[in-house]
Amino acid sequence: MVRNGVQLITYADRLAGDLPGLARLLTSEPWARAFSGVHILPFFTPFDGADAGFDPVDHTAVDPRLGVWEDVAGIGADGDLIVDIIVNHVSADSAAFRDWRARGRDSDANGMFLTLSSVFPEGASESQLARIYRPRPGLPFTPITVAGERRLVWTTFTPQQIDIDVAHPRSRAYLDSILDAVARAGVAMVRLDAVGYAIKTPGTTCFMTDATFEFIADFTERARARGVEVLVEVHSYFRRQIEIGRSVDRVYDFGLPPLVLHALHTGDGGPLVEWFRVRPANAVTVLDTHDGIGVIDVGADESAEGSPGLLPPAALDALVETIHEASGGSSRLATGAAASNLDLYQVNCTYYDALGADDRAYLAARAIQFFTPGIPQVYYVGALAGRNDVELLGATGVGRDINRAYYGAHDVERELARPVVRALMALCAWRTAMPVFDGAFRFSLDDAVLTMAWQAGSDSATLAVDLRSRAVRLGWEVDGVAGETTDLLADPPRLSPAGP
Repeated sequence: MVRNGVQLITYADRLAGDLPGLARLLTSEPWARAFSGVHILPFFTPFDGADAGFDPVDHTAVDPRLGVWEDVAGIGADGDLIVDIIVNHVSADSAAFRDWRARGRDSDANGMFLTLSSVFPEGASESQLARIYRPRPGLPFTPITVAGERRLVWTTFTPQQIDIDVAHPRSRAYLDSILDAVARAGVAMVRLDAVGYAIKTPGTTCFMTDATFEFIADFTERARARGVEVLVEVHSYFRRQIEIGRSVDRVYDFGLPPLVLHALHTGDGGPLVEWFRVRPANAVTVLDTHDGIGVIDVGADESAEGSPGLLPPAALDALVETIHEASGGSSRLATGAAASNLDLYQVNCTYYDALGADDRAYLAARAIQFFTPGIPQVYYVGALAGRNDVELLGATGVGRDINRAYYGAHDVERELARPVVRALMALCAWRTAMPVFDGAFRFSLDDAVLTMAWQAGSDSATLAVDLRSRAVRLGWEVDGVAGETTDLLADPPRLSPAGP
Protein backbone atom coordinates (compact mmCIF):
# COMPACT_ATOMS: atom_id res chain seq x y z
CA MET A 1 0.00 0.00 0.00
CA VAL A 2 1.28 3.46 -0.92
CA ARG A 3 2.29 5.41 2.17
CA ASN A 4 0.69 8.70 3.13
CA GLY A 5 3.71 10.87 2.42
CA VAL A 6 4.41 13.43 -0.28
CA GLN A 7 4.93 11.97 -3.75
CA LEU A 8 6.96 13.59 -6.53
CA ILE A 9 5.52 13.52 -10.08
CA THR A 10 8.13 13.87 -12.79
CA TYR A 11 9.42 12.93 -16.20
CA ALA A 12 12.74 11.12 -15.91
CA ASP A 13 14.37 13.06 -18.73
CA ARG A 14 13.11 16.56 -17.90
CA LEU A 15 14.36 16.55 -14.30
CA ALA A 16 17.28 14.12 -14.14
CA GLY A 17 18.16 13.14 -17.70
CA ASP A 18 17.29 9.44 -17.41
CA LEU A 19 16.15 6.78 -14.93
CA PRO A 20 19.56 6.20 -13.27
CA GLY A 21 19.87 9.98 -12.88
CA LEU A 22 16.42 10.12 -11.28
CA ALA A 23 17.38 7.34 -8.87
CA ARG A 24 20.46 9.31 -7.78
CA LEU A 25 18.44 12.48 -7.36
CA LEU A 26 15.75 10.83 -5.25
CA THR A 27 18.31 9.39 -2.83
CA SER A 28 20.06 12.74 -2.37
CA GLU A 29 19.10 15.64 -0.12
CA PRO A 30 16.70 17.36 0.12
CA TRP A 31 14.70 15.02 -2.13
CA ALA A 32 15.15 11.88 -0.01
CA ARG A 33 13.47 13.38 3.06
CA ALA A 34 10.92 15.43 1.17
CA PHE A 35 9.34 12.58 -0.82
CA SER A 36 8.23 9.10 0.18
CA GLY A 37 7.85 7.99 -3.43
CA VAL A 38 7.67 9.06 -7.03
CA HIS A 39 5.24 8.93 -9.92
CA ILE A 40 7.36 8.57 -13.05
CA LEU A 41 5.55 9.84 -16.13
CA PRO A 42 5.74 7.59 -19.22
CA PHE A 43 9.19 6.12 -19.81
CA PHE A 44 8.00 3.56 -22.34
CA THR A 45 9.06 3.35 -25.97
CA PRO A 46 9.08 6.11 -27.10
CA PHE A 47 9.07 8.57 -24.20
CA ASP A 48 9.16 11.55 -26.60
CA GLY A 49 6.46 10.70 -29.13
CA ALA A 50 3.53 12.82 -30.25
CA ASP A 51 2.23 13.28 -26.69
CA ALA A 52 5.30 13.14 -24.42
CA GLY A 53 5.11 9.39 -23.88
CA PHE A 54 1.34 9.04 -23.70
CA ASP A 55 1.33 7.39 -27.14
CA PRO A 56 3.34 4.21 -26.53
CA VAL A 57 4.60 2.11 -29.42
CA ASP A 58 5.63 -0.61 -26.93
CA HIS A 59 4.05 -0.16 -23.53
CA THR A 60 5.94 -3.10 -22.04
CA ALA A 61 9.41 -1.79 -22.94
CA VAL A 62 11.45 0.92 -21.22
CA ASP A 63 12.86 3.34 -23.78
CA PRO A 64 16.56 2.37 -23.86
CA ARG A 65 17.52 6.04 -23.99
CA LEU A 66 16.18 6.32 -20.42
CA GLY A 67 17.27 2.97 -18.97
CA VAL A 68 15.95 -0.54 -18.36
CA TRP A 69 13.34 -2.21 -16.18
CA GLU A 70 15.99 -2.86 -13.50
CA ASP A 71 16.36 0.92 -13.14
CA VAL A 72 12.61 1.22 -12.60
CA ALA A 73 12.67 -1.61 -10.06
CA GLY A 74 15.56 0.07 -8.21
CA ILE A 75 13.58 3.28 -7.81
CA GLY A 76 10.62 1.24 -6.57
CA ALA A 77 12.82 -0.48 -3.99
CA ASP A 78 13.72 2.87 -2.41
CA GLY A 79 10.21 4.32 -2.25
CA ASP A 80 6.62 3.94 -3.39
CA LEU A 81 6.46 3.92 -7.19
CA ILE A 82 3.56 4.95 -9.41
CA VAL A 83 3.54 4.60 -13.19
CA ASP A 84 1.00 5.17 -15.96
CA ILE A 85 -0.98 2.65 -17.93
CA ILE A 86 -2.49 4.24 -21.03
CA VAL A 87 -5.68 2.20 -21.39
CA ASN A 88 -7.54 4.16 -24.07
CA HIS A 89 -5.12 4.11 -26.99
CA VAL A 90 -1.81 3.09 -28.52
CA SER A 91 0.54 4.75 -30.97
CA ALA A 92 -0.23 4.67 -34.67
CA ASP A 93 3.35 3.35 -34.98
CA SER A 94 2.68 0.30 -32.78
CA ALA A 95 3.31 -3.09 -34.37
CA ALA A 96 -0.30 -4.21 -33.94
CA PHE A 97 -1.77 -1.13 -35.61
CA ARG A 98 0.74 -1.21 -38.47
CA ASP A 99 -0.12 -4.86 -39.10
CA TRP A 100 -3.86 -4.11 -39.11
CA ARG A 101 -3.36 -1.19 -41.50
CA ALA A 102 -1.48 -3.46 -43.88
CA ARG A 103 -3.57 -6.63 -43.62
CA GLY A 104 -7.00 -5.54 -42.36
CA ARG A 105 -9.26 -8.53 -41.66
CA ASP A 106 -6.33 -10.95 -42.07
CA SER A 107 -4.43 -9.33 -39.19
CA ASP A 108 -4.39 -10.92 -35.74
CA ALA A 109 -5.15 -7.41 -34.46
CA ASN A 110 -8.39 -7.13 -36.46
CA GLY A 111 -11.09 -5.88 -34.11
CA MET A 112 -8.61 -4.42 -31.63
CA PHE A 113 -8.95 -0.87 -32.95
CA LEU A 114 -12.15 1.15 -32.89
CA THR A 115 -13.73 2.69 -35.97
CA LEU A 116 -16.95 4.56 -36.61
CA SER A 117 -18.56 1.41 -37.99
CA SER A 118 -17.38 -0.88 -35.19
CA VAL A 119 -19.06 1.34 -32.60
CA PHE A 120 -22.04 2.24 -34.79
CA PRO A 121 -22.56 -0.88 -36.96
CA GLU A 122 -25.95 0.40 -38.17
CA GLY A 123 -24.66 3.90 -38.81
CA ALA A 124 -24.65 6.96 -36.60
CA SER A 125 -27.19 9.76 -36.64
CA GLU A 126 -26.26 13.42 -36.34
CA SER A 127 -27.65 13.55 -32.80
CA GLN A 128 -25.62 10.49 -31.76
CA LEU A 129 -22.40 11.99 -33.11
CA ALA A 130 -23.17 15.35 -31.48
CA ARG A 131 -23.49 13.65 -28.08
CA ILE A 132 -19.94 12.26 -28.12
CA TYR A 133 -17.80 14.08 -25.58
CA ARG A 134 -14.27 14.98 -26.63
CA PRO A 135 -11.77 17.29 -24.87
CA ARG A 136 -10.88 18.93 -28.17
CA PRO A 137 -12.90 20.51 -30.98
CA GLY A 138 -14.36 18.30 -33.67
CA LEU A 139 -15.30 14.64 -33.89
CA PRO A 140 -12.94 11.90 -32.66
CA PHE A 141 -12.29 10.25 -36.03
CA THR A 142 -9.32 10.20 -38.40
CA PRO A 143 -9.58 8.85 -41.99
CA ILE A 144 -6.94 6.13 -42.42
CA THR A 145 -6.43 3.62 -45.23
CA VAL A 146 -6.67 0.06 -43.90
CA ALA A 147 -5.82 -2.75 -46.36
CA GLY A 148 -6.69 -0.45 -49.24
CA GLU A 149 -10.01 0.66 -47.73
CA ARG A 150 -10.60 4.13 -46.30
CA ARG A 151 -11.81 3.87 -42.69
CA LEU A 152 -12.77 6.36 -39.99
CA VAL A 153 -10.59 5.29 -37.06
CA TRP A 154 -11.47 6.47 -33.55
CA THR A 155 -8.84 8.92 -32.25
CA THR A 156 -10.02 10.69 -29.09
CA PHE A 157 -6.90 12.81 -28.69
CA THR A 158 -4.68 13.00 -31.79
CA PRO A 159 -4.36 11.10 -35.08
CA GLN A 160 -1.21 9.51 -33.63
CA GLN A 161 -3.16 7.97 -30.72
CA ILE A 162 -5.42 5.13 -31.87
CA ASP A 163 -8.26 4.09 -29.54
CA ILE A 164 -8.54 0.40 -28.75
CA ASP A 165 -11.53 -1.78 -27.99
CA VAL A 166 -10.70 -2.67 -24.37
CA ALA A 167 -13.19 -5.57 -24.45
CA HIS A 168 -11.46 -7.29 -27.39
CA PRO A 169 -9.40 -10.37 -26.35
CA ARG A 170 -6.27 -8.97 -28.02
CA SER A 171 -6.69 -5.66 -26.14
CA ARG A 172 -7.33 -7.42 -22.85
CA ALA A 173 -4.19 -9.52 -23.28
CA TYR A 174 -2.28 -6.35 -24.21
CA LEU A 175 -3.38 -4.54 -21.03
CA ASP A 176 -2.64 -7.60 -18.88
CA SER A 177 0.88 -7.77 -20.34
CA ILE A 178 1.46 -4.19 -19.16
CA LEU A 179 0.16 -5.03 -15.70
CA ASP A 180 2.51 -8.02 -15.56
CA ALA A 181 5.51 -5.89 -16.58
CA VAL A 182 4.92 -3.16 -13.98
CA ALA A 183 4.11 -5.67 -11.24
CA ARG A 184 7.43 -7.45 -11.86
CA ALA A 185 9.19 -4.09 -11.44
CA GLY A 186 7.66 -3.58 -7.99
CA VAL A 187 5.27 -0.80 -8.98
CA ALA A 188 2.94 -0.01 -6.07
CA MET A 189 0.23 1.81 -8.01
CA VAL A 190 -0.78 2.46 -11.60
CA ARG A 191 -2.60 5.49 -12.88
CA LEU A 192 -5.22 4.74 -15.52
CA ASP A 193 -4.63 7.49 -18.03
CA ALA A 194 -7.59 8.68 -20.12
CA VAL A 195 -9.76 5.88 -18.74
CA GLY A 196 -12.88 8.06 -18.90
CA TYR A 197 -12.86 7.72 -22.71
CA ALA A 198 -12.12 3.98 -22.83
CA ILE A 199 -15.67 2.68 -23.44
CA LYS A 200 -17.67 3.80 -26.46
CA THR A 201 -21.39 3.07 -26.19
CA PRO A 202 -23.71 4.16 -29.03
CA GLY A 203 -26.25 6.78 -28.02
CA THR A 204 -24.20 8.04 -25.06
CA THR A 205 -21.49 10.65 -24.54
CA CYS A 206 -18.93 7.80 -24.69
CA PHE A 207 -17.40 9.33 -21.54
CA MET A 208 -17.73 8.02 -17.98
CA THR A 209 -20.79 5.92 -18.70
CA ASP A 210 -22.02 2.98 -16.61
CA ALA A 211 -19.96 0.71 -18.84
CA THR A 212 -16.87 2.80 -18.06
CA PHE A 213 -17.36 2.22 -14.34
CA GLU A 214 -17.71 -1.50 -15.00
CA PHE A 215 -14.42 -1.49 -16.92
CA ILE A 216 -12.67 0.43 -14.13
CA ALA A 217 -13.93 -2.08 -11.55
CA ASP A 218 -12.77 -5.02 -13.68
CA PHE A 219 -9.35 -3.52 -14.34
CA THR A 220 -8.94 -2.68 -10.65
CA GLU A 221 -9.64 -6.30 -9.75
CA ARG A 222 -7.04 -7.51 -12.24
CA ALA A 223 -4.46 -5.04 -10.88
CA ARG A 224 -5.12 -5.91 -7.24
CA ALA A 225 -4.64 -9.59 -8.07
CA ARG A 226 -1.06 -8.62 -8.98
CA GLY A 227 -0.56 -6.57 -5.81
CA VAL A 228 -0.93 -3.24 -7.62
CA GLU A 229 -3.23 -0.42 -6.50
CA VAL A 230 -5.18 1.72 -8.97
CA LEU A 231 -5.37 5.50 -9.30
CA VAL A 232 -8.01 6.83 -11.68
CA GLU A 233 -7.34 9.99 -13.68
CA VAL A 234 -10.48 11.68 -14.98
CA HIS A 235 -11.17 15.35 -15.54
CA SER A 236 -14.92 15.69 -15.26
CA TYR A 237 -17.89 16.96 -13.25
CA PHE A 238 -17.12 16.82 -9.52
CA ARG A 239 -19.91 14.38 -8.65
CA ARG A 240 -18.36 11.81 -11.00
CA GLN A 241 -15.14 12.04 -8.97
CA ILE A 242 -17.13 11.20 -5.87
CA GLU A 243 -18.71 8.22 -7.64
CA ILE A 244 -15.35 7.01 -8.97
CA GLY A 245 -13.85 7.17 -5.48
CA ARG A 246 -16.29 4.55 -4.24
CA SER A 247 -14.99 1.87 -6.62
CA VAL A 248 -11.22 2.36 -6.79
CA ASP A 249 -8.22 2.57 -4.49
CA ARG A 250 -7.51 6.22 -5.27
CA VAL A 251 -8.96 9.00 -7.41
CA TYR A 252 -7.34 12.31 -8.31
CA ASP A 253 -8.70 15.39 -6.56
CA PHE A 254 -8.71 17.72 -9.55
CA GLY A 255 -11.21 20.04 -7.88
CA LEU A 256 -8.62 21.20 -5.34
CA PRO A 257 -6.25 23.21 -7.62
CA PRO A 258 -8.81 25.71 -9.00
CA LEU A 259 -10.62 26.01 -5.67
CA VAL A 260 -7.40 26.85 -3.81
CA LEU A 261 -6.57 29.45 -6.46
CA HIS A 262 -10.07 30.92 -6.20
CA ALA A 263 -9.79 31.09 -2.40
CA LEU A 264 -6.37 32.75 -2.37
CA HIS A 265 -7.18 35.20 -5.16
CA THR A 266 -10.61 36.26 -3.84
CA GLY A 267 -10.50 35.54 -0.11
CA ASP A 268 -13.62 33.42 -0.56
CA GLY A 269 -13.16 29.97 0.97
CA GLY A 270 -16.80 28.94 0.70
CA PRO A 271 -16.50 26.78 -2.45
CA LEU A 272 -13.35 25.13 -1.07
CA VAL A 273 -14.93 24.08 2.23
CA GLU A 274 -18.04 22.91 0.38
CA TRP A 275 -15.73 20.60 -1.56
CA PHE A 276 -14.17 19.42 1.72
CA ARG A 277 -17.64 18.34 2.85
CA VAL A 278 -18.32 16.05 -0.13
CA ARG A 279 -14.99 15.08 -1.73
CA PRO A 280 -13.71 11.49 -1.63
CA ALA A 281 -11.14 11.01 1.13
CA ASN A 282 -9.31 8.26 -0.79
CA ALA A 283 -7.80 10.86 -3.08
CA VAL A 284 -4.43 11.78 -4.46
CA THR A 285 -4.23 15.55 -4.07
CA VAL A 286 -2.49 17.78 -6.58
CA LEU A 287 -2.08 21.45 -7.37
CA ASP A 288 -0.15 20.87 -10.58
CA THR A 289 0.54 18.02 -12.98
CA HIS A 290 2.03 17.53 -16.46
CA ASP A 291 -1.30 18.80 -17.80
CA GLY A 292 -2.87 22.20 -17.21
CA ILE A 293 -4.94 23.49 -14.31
CA GLY A 294 -8.37 21.94 -14.75
CA VAL A 295 -11.46 24.11 -14.73
CA ILE A 296 -14.04 21.55 -15.89
CA ASP A 297 -13.61 19.82 -12.52
CA VAL A 298 -15.35 22.66 -10.67
CA GLY A 299 -17.74 23.76 -13.41
CA ALA A 300 -21.31 22.73 -14.18
CA ASP A 301 -22.09 19.41 -15.85
CA GLU A 302 -22.65 20.37 -19.48
CA SER A 303 -24.23 16.98 -20.24
CA ALA A 304 -26.96 17.30 -17.60
CA GLU A 305 -29.03 20.45 -17.31
CA GLY A 306 -29.54 21.68 -13.75
CA SER A 307 -26.24 20.29 -12.44
CA PRO A 308 -24.31 23.31 -11.10
CA GLY A 309 -20.60 23.23 -10.40
CA LEU A 310 -18.57 24.13 -7.34
CA LEU A 311 -17.93 27.53 -8.94
CA PRO A 312 -20.61 29.42 -10.88
CA PRO A 313 -19.78 30.37 -14.49
CA ALA A 314 -18.92 34.00 -13.68
CA ALA A 315 -16.49 32.96 -10.92
CA LEU A 316 -14.92 30.38 -13.21
CA ASP A 317 -14.43 32.92 -15.99
CA ALA A 318 -12.96 35.37 -13.47
CA LEU A 319 -10.54 32.70 -12.20
CA VAL A 320 -9.22 32.00 -15.69
CA GLU A 321 -8.68 35.72 -16.30
CA THR A 322 -7.01 36.09 -12.90
CA ILE A 323 -4.55 33.30 -13.74
CA HIS A 324 -3.71 35.00 -17.03
CA GLU A 325 -3.15 38.33 -15.24
CA ALA A 326 -1.11 36.75 -12.44
CA SER A 327 1.17 35.09 -15.00
CA GLY A 328 1.76 38.36 -16.82
CA GLY A 329 -0.22 37.06 -19.77
CA SER A 330 2.12 34.15 -20.47
CA SER A 331 -0.54 31.53 -19.67
CA ARG A 332 -2.83 33.11 -22.24
CA LEU A 333 -0.23 32.26 -24.92
CA ALA A 334 -0.45 28.58 -23.99
CA THR A 335 -4.17 28.10 -23.47
CA GLY A 336 -7.07 27.35 -25.81
CA ALA A 337 -6.85 28.36 -29.44
CA ALA A 338 -3.54 30.13 -28.83
CA ALA A 339 -1.64 26.82 -28.80
CA SER A 340 -1.79 23.40 -30.36
CA ASN A 341 -2.64 20.25 -28.36
CA LEU A 342 -5.83 22.14 -27.68
CA ASP A 343 -7.62 21.39 -24.40
CA LEU A 344 -11.04 22.82 -23.72
CA TYR A 345 -10.92 22.27 -19.97
CA GLN A 346 -7.48 23.42 -18.78
CA VAL A 347 -5.41 26.56 -18.30
CA ASN A 348 -1.77 25.91 -19.14
CA CYS A 349 0.33 27.59 -16.47
CA THR A 350 2.68 26.67 -13.65
CA TYR A 351 0.99 26.90 -10.27
CA TYR A 352 3.64 29.29 -9.02
CA ASP A 353 2.90 31.72 -11.85
CA ALA A 354 -0.85 31.23 -11.35
CA LEU A 355 -0.28 32.82 -7.93
CA GLY A 356 1.74 35.69 -9.37
CA ALA A 357 5.08 34.14 -8.27
CA ASP A 358 4.18 35.16 -4.69
CA ASP A 359 6.37 32.95 -2.46
CA ARG A 360 4.18 33.11 0.64
CA ALA A 361 0.93 32.58 -1.27
CA TYR A 362 2.52 29.58 -2.99
CA LEU A 363 3.61 28.02 0.30
CA ALA A 364 0.16 28.68 1.77
CA ALA A 365 -1.39 26.83 -1.18
CA ARG A 366 0.95 23.86 -0.65
CA ALA A 367 0.12 23.81 3.07
CA ILE A 368 -3.60 23.64 2.25
CA GLN A 369 -2.89 20.80 -0.18
CA PHE A 370 -0.84 18.88 2.39
CA PHE A 371 -3.59 19.21 5.02
CA THR A 372 -6.34 18.06 2.64
CA PRO A 373 -7.16 14.35 3.20
CA GLY A 374 -5.35 12.08 0.77
CA ILE A 375 -1.86 11.42 -0.53
CA PRO A 376 -0.25 14.64 -1.82
CA GLN A 377 1.71 14.75 -5.06
CA VAL A 378 3.96 17.61 -6.14
CA TYR A 379 4.89 18.03 -9.80
CA TYR A 380 8.61 18.48 -10.49
CA VAL A 381 8.17 22.02 -11.88
CA GLY A 382 6.11 22.88 -8.80
CA ALA A 383 8.74 21.35 -6.50
CA LEU A 384 11.19 23.89 -7.93
CA ALA A 385 8.61 26.73 -7.92
CA GLY A 386 9.04 26.92 -11.68
CA ARG A 387 7.98 29.79 -13.92
CA ASN A 388 6.20 29.49 -17.25
CA ASP A 389 8.68 28.28 -19.88
CA VAL A 390 7.69 30.61 -22.70
CA GLU A 391 10.84 29.75 -24.64
CA LEU A 392 9.95 26.04 -24.74
CA LEU A 393 6.37 26.92 -25.68
CA GLY A 394 7.66 29.02 -28.56
CA ALA A 395 9.92 26.23 -29.75
CA THR A 396 7.27 23.49 -29.75
CA GLY A 397 3.97 25.34 -30.08
CA VAL A 398 2.48 22.84 -27.58
CA GLY A 399 0.52 24.68 -24.90
CA ARG A 400 1.26 22.26 -22.07
CA ASP A 401 5.00 22.58 -22.64
CA ILE A 402 4.86 25.90 -20.81
CA ASN A 403 4.73 23.75 -17.65
CA ARG A 404 7.08 20.98 -18.81
CA ALA A 405 10.49 22.60 -18.51
CA TYR A 406 13.80 20.76 -18.87
CA TYR A 407 16.19 21.02 -15.90
CA GLY A 408 19.86 20.10 -16.08
CA ALA A 409 21.90 19.32 -12.98
CA HIS A 410 23.10 22.92 -12.68
CA ASP A 411 19.54 24.19 -13.11
CA VAL A 412 18.35 22.00 -10.24
CA GLU A 413 21.15 23.18 -7.94
CA ARG A 414 20.37 26.81 -8.79
CA GLU A 415 16.65 26.37 -8.07
CA LEU A 416 17.32 24.53 -4.80
CA ALA A 417 19.18 27.60 -3.55
CA ARG A 418 16.05 29.76 -3.78
CA PRO A 419 14.39 30.41 -0.38
CA VAL A 420 10.93 29.41 -1.62
CA VAL A 421 12.21 26.06 -2.91
CA ARG A 422 14.16 25.34 0.28
CA ALA A 423 11.04 26.19 2.30
CA LEU A 424 8.83 23.96 0.15
CA MET A 425 11.24 21.03 0.47
CA ALA A 426 11.21 21.48 4.26
CA LEU A 427 7.40 21.60 4.26
CA CYS A 428 7.31 18.41 2.15
CA ALA A 429 9.71 16.68 4.55
CA TRP A 430 7.59 17.76 7.53
CA ARG A 431 4.40 16.45 5.91
CA THR A 432 6.07 13.16 4.93
CA ALA A 433 7.37 12.55 8.46
CA MET A 434 4.29 13.72 10.42
CA PRO A 435 2.36 10.77 11.87
CA VAL A 436 -1.06 12.43 12.19
CA PHE A 437 -2.37 12.49 8.63
CA ASP A 438 -4.10 9.11 8.87
CA GLY A 439 -6.01 10.31 11.92
CA ALA A 440 -9.17 12.42 12.31
CA PHE A 441 -9.62 15.51 10.14
CA ARG A 442 -11.68 18.61 10.84
CA PHE A 443 -11.98 22.02 9.20
CA SER A 444 -13.76 25.31 9.61
CA LEU A 445 -14.08 28.67 7.90
CA ASP A 446 -14.47 31.79 10.04
CA ASP A 447 -14.90 34.84 7.83
CA ALA A 448 -11.81 34.43 5.61
CA VAL A 449 -9.73 32.26 7.95
CA LEU A 450 -9.56 28.62 6.89
CA THR A 451 -8.58 26.22 9.69
CA MET A 452 -7.62 22.61 9.00
CA ALA A 453 -6.62 20.19 11.77
CA TRP A 454 -5.56 16.57 12.24
CA GLN A 455 -5.53 14.50 15.45
CA ALA A 456 -4.10 11.03 16.02
CA GLY A 457 -3.98 10.10 19.70
CA SER A 458 -2.03 12.82 21.47
CA ASP A 459 -0.35 13.99 18.24
CA SER A 460 -1.86 16.90 16.34
CA ALA A 461 -1.31 19.42 13.56
CA THR A 462 -3.28 22.59 12.87
CA LEU A 463 -3.12 24.99 9.92
CA ALA A 464 -4.81 28.39 9.83
CA VAL A 465 -4.70 30.44 6.61
CA ASP A 466 -6.09 33.95 6.29
CA LEU A 467 -7.27 33.76 2.69
CA ARG A 468 -7.31 37.54 2.30
CA SER A 469 -3.87 38.38 3.71
CA ARG A 470 -2.43 34.90 2.96
CA ALA A 471 -0.94 34.84 6.46
CA VAL A 472 -0.33 31.33 7.81
CA ARG A 473 -0.07 29.80 11.27
CA LEU A 474 1.08 26.18 11.46
CA GLY A 475 1.27 24.37 14.78
CA TRP A 476 1.93 20.76 15.76
CA GLU A 477 2.63 18.42 18.65
CA VAL A 478 4.33 15.04 18.34
CA ASP A 479 5.30 12.83 21.29
CA GLY A 480 4.69 15.74 23.65
CA VAL A 481 6.97 18.13 21.74
CA ALA A 482 5.22 21.15 20.25
CA GLY A 483 6.24 23.47 17.45
CA GLU A 484 4.82 26.44 15.59
CA THR A 485 5.61 28.79 12.73
CA THR A 486 3.89 31.86 11.35
CA ASP A 487 6.21 32.23 8.36
CA LEU A 488 6.60 29.20 6.11
CA LEU A 489 9.16 31.02 3.97
CA ALA A 490 11.55 32.26 6.67
CA ASP A 491 10.82 29.61 9.29
CA PRO A 492 9.59 26.36 7.67
CA PRO A 493 8.40 23.61 10.04
CA ARG A 494 10.74 21.00 11.47
CA LEU A 495 9.84 18.12 13.80
CA SER A 496 13.11 18.48 15.73
CA PRO A 497 16.33 20.51 15.49
CA ALA A 498 17.94 17.61 13.63
CA GLY A 499 14.82 16.55 11.76
CA PRO A 500 13.33 17.62 8.47
